Amino acid sequence: MISVTFVCLGNICRSPMAELVFKKMVDERGLTSSFEVSSCGTSDYEVGNPIYLPAQKTLKRHGVEGAHVARQITMRDVKNNDYILVMDSGNLLDVLRLTGGEYGGKIFKLLSFSQNPRDVADPWYTRDFEKAYSDIFEGCESFLNYVIEEKRDALDYDKRH
Repeated sequence: MISVTFVCLGNICRSPMAELVFKKMVDERGLTSSFEVSSCGTSDYEVGNPIYLPAQKTLKRHGVEGAHVARQITMRDVKNNDYILVMDSGNLLDVLRLTGGEYGGKIFKLLSFSQNPRDVADPWYTRDFEKAYSDIFEGCESFLNYVIEEKRDALDYDKRH
């Protein structure tokens, strides 16, 4: 099983969007049993809150549904996941600060897997939830293609059993 955690600042917009988009992609490819997917935030500002309504509405317009309750990232999350995918440079610094610089080989910006590496702008500030969705979709698709190539043998095994 490949474990992936998506991370943003508050865990009510970008990272839960990425979690649900990625879960849908994995399901559509018949790989649900091969992945464990979650999300969290670097801050405790929104702990216990659901997905921000504009983010939830954007997901629904794209046929992505699901529930989520915000939580803060812990060292245990970093240690126990194969990939920690952050939305922007600030999130990356926050996670590296949490880990004391350890585990850098599993911490990446989501869009570092795309043809156009960049940050996913925070729609809480930009108010552009469609742009955030588009960037997240691109990043999730690029990351999934990367993992499928890198972990081909393990995923083939999962499909057969």
